[in-house]
Amino acid sequence: MLRTIIMGSCISVQGFLEKTLPDGRIMVRVGQQIFTGRPV
Repeated sequence: MLRTIIMGSCISVQGFLEKTLPDGRIMVRVGQQIFTGRPV
C-alpha cells in the first residue's frame, strides 16, 4: 500500500508501507531505501 510520511518540518516521502512502529511512526520503502516518519 502506498503511504506518505513527514520527515522533519517540510520533507515528505511517498513509498510502500513496510512496517508500523509502536510509537505511531511508519516505515516506507522507496526503491532500496527505507524512510521512517509520521504518517500524513
